[in-house]
Amino acid sequence: MSRPELITVTPETVEKTGFFCKMSARKEAGYQRKLAWLKARFDEGLQMRLLGDGERGFIEFIPGDFAWRAIRKAGDYLVIHCLWVVGRSKGKGHSTALIEEALAVAKAGGFKGVAAVTSSGNWLIDAGILARHGFESVASTAPGFDIMVHKLDPEAPDPVFCGGWRKKLEALPGGGRGLTVFRSDQCPYLDNAVRIVADYAADNGLALREIEMTSAKEVRRLSPTPYGVFAIVKDGELLAYHYLSPKELAKRCGQ
Repeated sequence: MSRPELITVTPETVEKTGFFCKMSARKEAGYQRKLAWLKARFDEGLQMRLLGDGERGFIEFIPGDFAWRAIRKAGDYLVIHCLWVVGRSKGKGHSTALIEEALAVAKAGGFKGVAAVTSSGNWLIDAGILARHGFESVASTAPGFDIMVHKLDPEAPDPVFCGGWRKKLEALPGGGRGLTVFRSDQCPYLDNAVRIVADYAADNGLALREIEMTSAKEVRRLSPTPYGVFAIVKDGELLAYHYLSPKELAKRCGQ
């Protein structure tokens, strides 16, 4: 099977190419926030490849010191934020092409490997996809998170999770009573996810606290989950680390 065209997204082209997600909603706040976030990340070494030739998928990766995941000791690695191939583009080897691109960039840039946070749940890469390409788990934490690495240098140190998840929840003002949402602009769908939480809080007379993380350092310091860029907390307990529909949110809140 022939390798698909890969389109490199740059500061000069991102306005034209977009970044795959929410392409039909470029005027929405979530899209615009992600666009601004991307423009700020290019100087940190972020790279993105889109599938060309009419195929649908992309990969986003960044040097580990600037990764928006709650991991430490990842400076020797490129860290994949997102890998997504959808619809009729699945099953054609496109994930392989995108992963091989990240490995090639890591090798050319002198990195000692490529890493990613995976999850058995939603909104993160499935560990099995990376395992098929030579990635191995070097750290695990509940519920179902792993740090997967493909080492170009066998002696490279392993990244680790930031941890302290419970302490970060306990540090919330007032014990985190009501609803708290941790958010960032790394994913354009998170703006809508925050709106769902805000609407639920207003409809049910609950206090709402929004904690916005605006740097990779803040993600490592504040996030109560390895995903890093989003979390929903109720009365000091983690409800979800990912987008919830209104129905799912109500159910997890006991309705």
